[in-house]
Order: sequence, then structure tokens, then C-alpha cells
Amino acid sequence: MAAAEGAAARALLLAALALAAPWAAAQAQGQFLLSQAQFEQLFPERIAFYTYEGFAQAVRQTPAFAARGSEQQKRQEMAAFLGQIAHESDQLKAQREYRRANWDKYCREQLPGERCAPGQQYYGRGPIQLSWNYQYKAAGEALGLDLWADPDRVARDSTVAWQTALWYWTTQPGVAPQSSHEAMLAGKGFGATTRAINGVIECDQGADPDTLRKLNRRIDFYRRASSLLEVPLSEPLGC
Repeated sequence: MAAAEGAAARALLLAALALAAPWAAAQAQGQFLLSQAQFEQLFPERIAFYTYEGFAQAVRQTPAFAARGSEQQKRQEMAAFLGQIAHESDQLKAQREYRRANWDKYCREQLPGERCAPGQQYYGRGPIQLSWNYQYKAAGEALGLDLWADPDRVARDSTVAWQTALWYWTTQPGVAPQSSHEAMLAGKGFGATTRAINGVIECDQGADPDTLRKLNRRIDFYRRASSLLEVPLSEPLGC
């Protein structure tokens, strides 16, 4: 009984902290969370959809994120995540993928069980531009939502948008050996997070000018986030 009462009291405390100060609630879970002022400073041109409150709530609901290792490692992971989403979402201005000509290109039905919901499109949405039917399905299953049947919820609900970005960051390796979260914990550097997010398109492409521009843009955003959070860069920066 005492243990149950203690757990209930802790849950109430976390709920109260969440209402009073998002960063305090995250800190109570051992997470690092930048302040709202820092968030606004990093994304001064963001659209209203990408709220700090939605981000903070999604962070609290992803307890592994920015919660392991030293304080420096936690800050480095936060900086890397912010740097990557700044590129992916055009500094939190892209709610949906800009290139409408690509919107019907993300339906893969090659593996058993893969299919697409009638009338739905799985183009990039949210801070990390979640794409493809199988990714929406997997993200929805992890979050307890049917994003396969309603992919546009990622572009309508700020917290869900942030949750999908953190889900991908913490669990999905893409073509890399490990997820971005795992790569940062292992000290593999910022470049390893780029490989996990968009390795097929941007890594190992040689000196292609457009690819180099994209990679350098990611790194520049990461430098800004690291400076704001007063944390050393995690190298190597390139993938």
C-alpha cells in the first residue's frame, strides 16, 4: 500500500510540475530541457503550430530522451536533436513537406503486410518530416495512435508532431547501425545522427554541391544550438 501511495504521490507531483514549469517536470525525470526563452531564441521565425508546450510535453513522454549519461551528454543530445529538426522543418516553418509534387510518392507495398490507407498520403510532416506509410504505421503503434489511417494528425496536433520526431530520434536507425539517440550516447558524433535520419540521400555522396549544402546547413544549425546550450560539439560533424 505504501509503495502504491508513493507512486501516486509522485505522479501528482510530476503533473503539478508539468503545469507549473515544463523544465522542472523534465528535470524531475532526469531529463534536460531547454527553457522556453532559449526555444524562442533558437526558432524566432517558427510558425505557431510548433509550440514549446507541445515540445515539452512530448519530451516528458519520451523519458529516454536527453536523460542518460552526464549533464554534458544530455545537453549534447538536445543540441543535436534541435540542430537536425531545424534543417528538417526549415527552422520549424514547415508543417507539411513543401514539395507537393512528392506528396503521392511515399506509399511502399513491397513487404508482407505493407499497404496504404485509401485516400491517404504519407509525405513529410512534423519537425523531422516523418515520411512513408510504414513509418506512420510504426510511429502510430508506438504512440497508441492510428497514424496509418490518419497521417495528417501529425500536421494537426503539435504534441503528436513532436512525439513522432522524438520516436524516430530515439528508436529508428534508418540505414545507420543505430538510432540518433543511441549514436549520441555512444559518442559517435553529430554526423551519425544525420546518417540515421537521411543517410541514403546525404551521406557517402562525395562532393556533390547540393548534398554538401544540406550537410553544412545541418551542421550550422547544430553549432547554433550547441552554442545556445553552452555545450561542446560532439564530433565528427560529418556523416
